[in-house]
Amino acid sequence: MQANLKTAVVGGLVGAIVAVAVMAGAVALHVVPTATDARLQSYLLGHPKLVLQMQALAEEQQAAEARQAQIDKIKKLGVSKFLDPKVAYVTGPASAKNTVIEFYDYNCGHCRNTSAAVKAFMDKHKADTRFAFIEFPIFGEASSNAARASIAAHKQGDKFLALHFGMMAESGAVDQALMLQVAQKAGLDIPKLASDLNAPETDKALLAGYRLAREMSFSGTPMFIVNGQVHEGEITEDELKKLVK
Repeated sequence: MQANLKTAVVGGLVGAIVAVAVMAGAVALHVVPTATDARLQSYLLGHPKLVLQMQALAEEQQAAEARQAQIDKIKKLGVSKFLDPKVAYVTGPASAKNTVIEFYDYNCGHCRNTSAAVKAFMDKHKADTRFAFIEFPIFGEASSNAARASIAAHKQGDKFLALHFGMMAESGAVDQALMLQVAQKAGLDIPKLASDLNAPETDKALLAGYRLAREMSFSGTPMFIVNGQVHEGEITEDELKKLVK
């Protein structure tokens, strides 16, 4: 939440600065009249919506540029970077024409809200889509512990998916007791899960996921990469369908 707040504050400041720069450009292009500071101030006070519209446009352009930078980064890194089993749980045919990658946190409300749509889409597209699930815990120690358990469950095959969607379906904070309860319900081998939690590769995978998210300049969850396109925040099944097309 702190990361999102910091991003919002910085984004707002940058948006305001950009809006001022755009206004200066508008004056130079005679979109608004050249004038003394007093006359310009008077004009803007008489047309307050103009400043708001220009700021909104500047923020949209900034967001579009950030998305394009992320898309360029994906191309540079290559999709295989996100499909590395040392970082992600990957399922689906290697020859699949579509790829859906999700960065998430089990204590993220938006991740939980969108989980049912991801599962519904996944159930219908197992034959033509590859899915990669990457841990990006940003909400403290409880999220990091849940992420480590999730990574440890990678070694138990499809039971990982039962654990994953089971934890996403919970409404309360995911702690160790809840993780154990969901894992038992999902049919995981609990002694093996406990052992794999302490394996060196578990921490390495968690760190690798963090690094990959930071390299992509991701600051919140969920973040999706669908066929090379970036989608931030909650997503519907229909939006997923559109993105794979």
